[in-house]
Amino acid sequence: MSPSPASTALLTTDAPNPAMWTEAQLRLLDGVRHDVAPLICSEHVVRVSPDLDIWDAWPIQDADGTPAMLEGGTVLWMALGAPQFLDPDERHGHARIHLLARSAAGWTHLGPALADGFSPGSREWSGSALLARDRSTLVLFFTATGRRGETTPSFEQRLFRAEATLERDDTAYRLIDWRGLREIIVREPAFYMASDAGSGAVGTIKAYRDPAYFRDPVHGTHHIFFAASLAGSSSAFNGAVGSAVALDDSLEHWAIQPPVIAADTLNNELERPHAIFHQGHYYLFWSTQRHVFNPHGMIGPTGLYGMVSERLGGGWRPLNGTGLVFANPAEAPKQAYSWLVMPDLQVASFVDAWGSDGADANVRRFGATFAPMLRLRLDGDTAGLAEQP
Repeated sequence: MSPSPASTALLTTDAPNPAMWTEAQLRLLDGVRHDVAPLICSEHVVRVSPDLDIWDAWPIQDADGTPAMLEGGTVLWMALGAPQFLDPDERHGHARIHLLARSAAGWTHLGPALADGFSPGSREWSGSALLARDRSTLVLFFTATGRRGETTPSFEQRLFRAEATLERDDTAYRLIDWRGLREIIVREPAFYMASDAGSGAVGTIKAYRDPAYFRDPVHGTHHIFFAASLAGSSSAFNGAVGSAVALDDSLEHWAIQPPVIAADTLNNELERPHAIFHQGHYYLFWSTQRHVFNPHGMIGPTGLYGMVSERLGGGWRPLNGTGLVFANPAEAPKQAYSWLVMPDLQVASFVDAWGSDGADANVRRFGATFAPMLRLRLDGDTAGLAEQP
């Protein structure tokens, strides 16, 4: 299928070199106050399911990024889920995408989203989901990690697209008739390092994951941003934000683009990158953790980071000069993670190692549920937390 004229113009980006997130920018944090998320306490840790741990989550969205509202005000979400393990890090090797419903009554777990045996990976990692105007056809972009049937889990990551039909019976919503499984955005070695090039240790895994859909409201083009690792780097800390543009409105055919942002020599993982458009500016956000910064340089806190530009094709600048939007509090530096900013500036995340300063055994306490929603304030190149009601 031939690309449309609008998308053809984007196949060669006007900024072939990524915007760099550098140690010099991060060092501006020294001696400067930054916003801090409120402390998560026991009353905030309300599990979605007693026998399921959940973490990275995203709403099923309309094309404009707004969570899709269904009958009675219900919004469906997807989240990575796994059984409880003594060591929470083991969950990554057992992750599946689960379907959840949020209504006035709270959260309801609806079971695994994908049909058993449908995914081409040995586990499913993060993505994004789009609901069509018919309120029935769903498109899921997701990460297939490893290969189905492998005896030893690998860390190969591939980006896939699939469709399903959203159905509702007397009790709940469900996704049926999974179809159209297609690998999209096949890695370009000139741009992106192989995702299985690193070790399997937490914090050292290379990235080719977390596809996040974004429709440009100005030009009507369709984009995916994803976590990646920069090709050709001499550093083990080569995290990047990758990108692709759709060749047609079917969202089946994509052209890979060079990295948008790179943190070469600074940070290994720019996770779950995603974009919103707000008051004439594009904002590109990502999450990262303290332990994936280069230990021989400036180390930032675990938090939400981002850049801003007046155009998608380039001109990206770190928010607040440093990239940091807000961090976890010092008394609980790992309390939450995987922040997702929605168009109304609400911010979702999950409860990680809450209630601990990291100096005791509680550092392994895993909340495994949604964290309290936060809200951002954005004003051009400045960003932070809005006053909580």
